[in-house]
Amino acid sequence: MVSLMYKGMTAAALLLVSCMTFAHPGHDHASSFMSGLSHPFGGLDHLLAMLAIGLWASNMKGRALWAVPTAFVLTMLAGGGLALAGLNLPFVEQGILLSVIVLGTLVFAAKRLSFITCVAVAGSFALFHGAAHGVEMPIDASSAHYALGFVSATAGLHALGLGLGQVMTRFASPMMIRISGSMIAATGLLLSVA
Repeated sequence: MVSLMYKGMTAAALLLVSCMTFAHPGHDHASSFMSGLSHPFGGLDHLLAMLAIGLWASNMKGRALWAVPTAFVLTMLAGGGLALAGLNLPFVEQGILLSVIVLGTLVFAAKRLSFITCVAVAGSFALFHGAAHGVEMPIDASSAHYALGFVSATAGLHALGLGLGQVMTRFASPMMIRISGSMIAATGLLLSVA
């Protein structure tokens, strides 16, 4: 468990180093990558949902520990691709807000669901997040570099959620994860009425 936390933190550190490398002048793709990288951090709804995926996965055992975040990232890419292809997914903002509420509630409830159900839930919500990323891509951005940016940010947030969940379980209390989930769900509710 602790080694997984260190791997997640190492991945986050490598992500930051790679971001600094892309930020040097002379790289045409730097602004596209940085736009994609910053997008998940630009909205509290995206940020909370992606952290919730990591926290939720930290409660799981076996292959679900890595499969749930992976399903989110891959389906998010598909949603971004659909948006870039001009296909408009209905109720994107509502789906994103619902993801924050439901994922926060799942973290709070600490309910064990089947592997397939967990992957399906993560993937379903990721489609909305990906569609939002695709629609909000700057006009002059390279779609490949922009996608690499938002995938990197999402994976980093998932790893952070996993790491926090592992730390809370090992050094604090599993109840801390549940409290975090309730705070995420409550924030999602507040965002939905704001």
